[in-house]
Amino acid sequence: MTSIKTLIMGSLISIIVASGCAVSQSYNEEDLGLRKVDLYSEKTVVGEPTSYSTVSAGESKTIQRSFENAPPLIPHDVEGMLDMTKENNACTGCHMPEVAEAVKATPIPKSHFFDMRTQKVLTEMSSARYNCSACHVPQSANEPLVQNNFKPDYRKESEKSRSNLIDNLNEGVK
Repeated sequence: MTSIKTLIMGSLISIIVASGCAVSQSYNEEDLGLRKVDLYSEKTVVGEPTSYSTVSAGESKTIQRSFENAPPLIPHDVEGMLDMTKENNACTGCHMPEVAEAVKATPIPKSHFFDMRTQKVLTEMSSARYNCSACHVPQSANEPLVQNNFKPDYRKESEKSRSNLIDNLNEGVK
């Protein structure tokens, strides 16, 4: 009786392995990845030049956030504004809350005036937040390499253009 069970199990395993091998398909290197070139040679690979906005700050249109409380993308030209230091930050000239509304810029949110370590509200922007380009990046005008079907879900319409992160940092935490 045991030998019949063993024979049947062995036969089933053989059929499964054989059918798996029969449907296997091989691929060329050029069929893999997004570049469609030989994967073993980088000599012929040239990336598409990145195209950023050349619209001046103050004349650009705000880009909808990717998701609720996502760092907003920079919709304007950043030529000459990068390489920030605590003492030299071109972004704060327009984006400080007391100036932003007058120049129609997105104001720096309350979360940037809060010390996460001490849990205290600050009177000036946190020294941990001076490097804006660590989170905020210019939007490229290039076409995406792959289709993106992600659809953001906002709890409120206003969250498409403003952050409320400081108000709900501990949401759900008891």
